Amino acid sequence: MSEKLLEIKNLSVEYRTEEGVVNAVNGLSLSIDKGETMGLVGETGAGKTTTALSAIRLVPNPPGVITAGEIIFHDEDLMKVKEEKMRSIRGNRISVIFQDPMTTLNPVLSVSFQIEEALILHQKLSKDEARKRAVSMLNLVGIRSERAKDYPHEFSGGMRQRVGIAMALACNPELLIADEPTTALDVTIQAQVLDLMRKLKEEFSTSLLLITHDLGIVAETCDRVAIMYAGEVIELADVESLFNNPKHPYTIGLLESIPSLDEEVSRLKPIEGLMPDPTDLPSGCKFHPRCPKAMPVCSEHCPGTTAITGSHDVSCFLYSEKSRDTGGQSEPRSGT
Repeated sequence: MSEKLLEIKNLSVEYRTEEGVVNAVNGLSLSIDKGETMGLVGETGAGKTTTALSAIRLVPNPPGVITAGEIIFHDEDLMKVKEEKMRSIRGNRISVIFQDPMTTLNPVLSVSFQIEEALILHQKLSKDEARKRAVSMLNLVGIRSERAKDYPHEFSGGMRQRVGIAMALACNPELLIADEPTTALDVTIQAQVLDLMRKLKEEFSTSLLLITHDLGIVAETCDRVAIMYAGEVIELADVESLFNNPKHPYTIGLLESIPSLDEEVSRLKPIEGLMPDPTDLPSGCKFHPRCPKAMPVCSEHCPGTTAITGSHDVSCFLYSEKSRDTGGQSEPRSGT
C-alpha cells in the first residue's frame, strides 16, 4: 500500500471582495503519496493555485479565507498548527516553485545568497556551509559556480527558473509544489526544466504536485492526475487510465481540443461556452451549462464521486447507479 504524504479533505476557499464572494475552491479532496508525482490540471481560474497556496497556508488574507477543510501532512492537520511552526515547514519540508521566477526572486540579492538564507534558517548551517551547499545546488541545476554571485536580472527566464528549482530543493523537502513552472518558457527550455525536475525528484525522493494546464506535460511527467473545474476535482485517475479512457465530459472535451498529428482537420474542437463566474456559480454540477450530455438532474444536484476502478474516480451523474436506474432524475450518491 502507498503511504499518503499529504491529504486535503473537503477544502473550501473564498475571496471576499467588494464585487462579491469568489468561490475559488469548493469541497476539494485530494491526496499525494510518498514519491508520487500528482498533476493538477484545469483552465485559468479553476482554483489550482489557490489549492496549492492553501496547502502551505499562504492564501492572501484578506481577501482570501479558508472556510473549511483539513490539510493533513504526516498525520498532522496544518490548519491547526501555529504560524511559527508553519514557517519551519515552508521552504523546508514543503517547497514551492512559482510560475514567474522574476517576481519571486529578490532583485537586489545574489542568487546564491537567496539560497543560503533558507539553508541557514531551516538547516541551521553556518555561512560557509550554506555557501558551499548553495553553489552545489546551482551546479546541480546547470548553473556554473562563477555565476553564484550574479543577480536575477542577469539570468534568462529558463536560468531563473533553474535558480528557483535549486532554491526549492536546497533543504531536501518531502513535497515539492510546482505551480506552472514552465508557462513563461519556450518549448525547448520547457523540456529541459521538466527533465531536470524529474531527475532531481528521483534523486531526492521528493513527492511532486505539478500544477499545469498542459496535458502534454502531464502525460510525460505525472503518475496520477486530478482534473479541476470551478474549484472542484471532477475526475481523478492514473495517467494511463485518464488518457486512454476519460470519463467526465469535461475531460473528454479537453483531450479532444488537443490537435493531433495523425488526423487532418480544418478546425480544432473547442469546449463550448466559458468557465462560470466564480461569484455566481451555477446550481448542481458546475459544468452542466457547457455539457453536451447534461441531464435534468445535473442542474439540480451536485454529483457525488463514483469509483470507476480502484484508481479512477469521476464526479458525474452519467456514472451514478441511481441516476442510471431512474433516467437521470434521482438524488446524487454521497461522497467527494
